[in-house]
Amino acid sequence: MRVFASAVLILLATPAAAADEAGKTVFLDQAEPRCGVCHTLADAGTTGEVGPNLDLLKPDAGRVKAAVTNGIGVMPAFEDLSPDQIEAVARYVSGAAGKK
Repeated sequence: MRVFASAVLILLATPAAAADEAGKTVFLDQAEPRCGVCHTLADAGTTGEVGPNLDLLKPDAGRVKAAVTNGIGVMPAFEDLSPDQIEAVARYVSGAAGKK
């Protein structure tokens, strides 16, 4: 029974881990300019000082999605990102912010 329970947990965690990695990839490599140039996020190893420190802000996914889609303040809208990329980075940031 323990083996079965462990297998179920691993299978359930795998899609979440893949989604986190997809969002982290958008944050670090696919957004232009790169998110970490302006934002601090410990999980991503970034220490930007232009935008808010995401570890302190701890935004929910909706707030990240709105900022990336529409821009806010000096932050531009990221029109070159697909809806899936925006969703991935929003889930990643909201899940990683303040965790390290």
